[in-house]
Amino acid sequence: MHKTALYLIPVPLGDTPVAQVLPAYNATVIAGIRHFIVENVRSARRFLKKSNPDICIDDLTFYELNRHTAAVEVSRFLDPLRQGQAMGVISEAGCPAVADPGADVVAIAQREHLPVVPLVGPSSIVMSLMASGFNGQSFAFQGYLPIEGGERAKRIKQLEQRVYAEDQTQIFIETPYRNHKMIEDLVRACRPHTRLCVAANITCPDENIRTLSMSEWSKAKYNYQKTPAIFLLYK
Repeated sequence: MHKTALYLIPVPLGDTPVAQVLPAYNATVIAGIRHFIVENVRSARRFLKKSNPDICIDDLTFYELNRHTAAVEVSRFLDPLRQGQAMGVISEAGCPAVADPGADVVAIAQREHLPVVPLVGPSSIVMSLMASGFNGQSFAFQGYLPIEGGERAKRIKQLEQRVYAEDQTQIFIETPYRNHKMIEDLVRACRPHTRLCVAANITCPDENIRTLSMSEWSKAKYNYQKTPAIFLLYK
C-alpha cells in the first residue's frame, strides 16, 4: 500500500512503449489511485489504459487542469487528497508541473502541507541537456521565446550574452511548425561559433539530437517542421 499523496505521474514523450521509459513501480502506484488531475482527459485515459491494461476507466474521476482553469476550481480539485485519498497529476507529455499547468496544483498542495511525490519518468529538458555536450552544472529553461521578430532577436541576443557572461546553457522550446524559423532566427542573431543543439522527438524511434555551431547550422540540411523539439544554446 502506497502512502496517501499527490503523485506526479510522468508519461511518455511520444508513441514510445510505456515499459521503455517508465518503471513498473509507477503502474503499481497508479493502480491505487481513483482521482486524477489531468491536462487532457482523453490522452490521460489513453495513457492509463496503456500503463495499466486492467484498470477500469469508468471507476476513475478526472479533473481537467489547463491554462483556462480558474484558481478557485484548481484548489477544489484537491478535496479527495484532503479527505485522505491518493491523487495523481498527469501532463500531456513528460513530467507534470515542469513547463506545465500542473505546477499550480502542486503549489497549493505544498502550501497546505499535503504530501507530494514525484515519480520517475522522461524529462525532455534534462534528457536534451544530457545529450547536448553543453554545461550541465549551470543551465536555465526559458520556455517559449517571443514570436515578434524584433523582440525575438533581442531575447536571443540576451540569452547568448548569458551563455558567455555566466557560462550557462540556455534551453527553450518552440511550436513545432515554427522550428525552422527558430533555427533561422538563431543563425541570424548569434555569433557564428556559438553552438546550438536541437533535440527532436526524444525517446521516440526517430529521435534526432544534433549539436552544431551556428555557421554549420546555416549550411545544414534538416527537417523538424512537425517535430517536438528542444533548443539549447551554449558556447
